[in-house]
Amino acid sequence: MRSYIGNRALQYAIVLIASSIIIFFMVRLNPTDPVAVILGGKQTTPETIANIRADFHLDKSYVEQYRIWVFGIFRGDLGMSFKYRQAVSSLIRDRLPVTGGIVILSSLILLLVSIPTGIITAVRQNSALDTVISVIQLILVACPPFLTSILMIWIITLAAPAFPFTGSFTNPGQYFQRIILPSVALAFSMIALTSRIVKSSMVEQIQSNYHMTAVSKGMDPWAVIMGHCFKNAIIPVITVFGTQFGILIVGSVLVESVFSLAGLGSILMEGVKASDYPLVQGITILLVFVFMTISTVLDMVYGIIDPRIRLR
Repeated sequence: MRSYIGNRALQYAIVLIASSIIIFFMVRLNPTDPVAVILGGKQTTPETIANIRADFHLDKSYVEQYRIWVFGIFRGDLGMSFKYRQAVSSLIRDRLPVTGGIVILSSLILLLVSIPTGIITAVRQNSALDTVISVIQLILVACPPFLTSILMIWIITLAAPAFPFTGSFTNPGQYFQRIILPSVALAFSMIALTSRIVKSSMVEQIQSNYHMTAVSKGMDPWAVIMGHCFKNAIIPVITVFGTQFGILIVGSVLVESVFSLAGLGSILMEGVKASDYPLVQGITILLVFVFMTISTVLDMVYGIIDPRIRLR
């Protein structure tokens, strides 16, 4: 188990380092001069421009800029935003609750809906209920998050025009009201795939010899399904969820824009438009870090659930 965890940790570190290098150089492909962003289009003297470049380390080589950025990350210093003239870490801290809440709540909705429906359709395979759920899943998978968001706004505006689904918040109740609709819209398009994976894995386990033997000996069918079949069928679901978690992070950028919420997505888009190197780098490496951490944890969960994986 130690060797398995060590290999995963090494892969985690390599991917993070490679991602940081790619992010650092990709943001600099934008032809916009960051000094122009800092000055806001104002005319100034060459001396002032030189001082600005020195203050933001733009006068140094790319290798030196990368070294300064990476060492700053370990100190919790992600740099100063060109556009907002604030610490990037402060900007992220202010907007992280919205994005984090949407991703976490949509993940919960995804799992709480897709796993039960997958199990039910596997047990009731080829029944009328299976057909109805399959049709609903096809409709959900055909609707991208931004379209679902627009439809939900339209429906809520007609059915409950007083419902506050956008704007700022000052208490937990208002916070939940702001993130519930984006979370549902984001989870809807993912439910179908996860549910289908659960169904196919469960059908394979239900048709296995150990399941039929246990049921023939008089064991409760649902006890066998939940106690044995589901445990063996959950590994493919974990794999799919690890990938979908990354999609949820990216999708949150879209739904935040549709619902006009002040999350990381909106400020990231502004940073890209303005060639705000520190802001784009800080938010992107944070998203990569979260995704890689979740993926690595899930890899370790595989080894706990199925010891055979540790031997590969």
